Amino acid sequence: MNLGELAYPDVPGGAVHLLPLGATEPHGPHAPLSTDTLISVGICERAAKRLAGEIAVLALPAMPYGVTRYGSAFPGTVSISEETLRSLVTEIARSVGTLVLVNSHFEPEQVEILRSTGLPLLDLTRRRNAERLTEEFRSGSCHAGRYETSLVLADRPDLVHAERMTALEERHVDMPAAIREGRTDFLAMGMDEAYCGAPAESTADEGRETFDTLADMLVELIREVAA
Repeated sequence: MNLGELAYPDVPGGAVHLLPLGATEPHGPHAPLSTDTLISVGICERAAKRLAGEIAVLALPAMPYGVTRYGSAFPGTVSISEETLRSLVTEIARSVGTLVLVNSHFEPEQVEILRSTGLPLLDLTRRRNAERLTEEFRSGSCHAGRYETSLVLADRPDLVHAERMTALEERHVDMPAAIREGRTDFLAMGMDEAYCGAPAESTADEGRETFDTLADMLVELIREVAA
């Protein structure tokens, strides 16, 4: 199920490979820098389990770095270039054969590069997918808010600073609109603590429900690819 945990004689042939993509960037004062990566890994693990016995699915070791410039004013941000991201993804695809990209980092430059590879992509920014997710996600005000923090609480509650989370006030920032206006960093968007949305309302139960929906979408995509 997880390629990196297997010995080479145990690697099945003809598998659909999943590449969890994320970033290392600030997610408020309460959530880990690895939030996006953890979410992608969680989606892949759930989808692979559901397809056990139906389709051979292997999750690759996650790529924890992405095109991440919006959080550059905050400590801990690690960004790679668009060219590096494209090269890494396309070369991995050449190595493994059938590859599905699973991305939870939505900086427009990252999404654009992944789309341009032509590889199958779980693209949550597409309207048909976004409409299946939470109200906060659809609002565009969800960076380190209730949507993302709930997902981290579902899998790694030990990485969320609960006292900081519950003390945060709700902040509405329409990130897509701000980006269209040319505001391309968190501070310019008014996110002086690198979050928007309502993290204090996050729950592990909501995270588990959202993971179920995300896994549904990925299973559907894997079946299309396998067919």
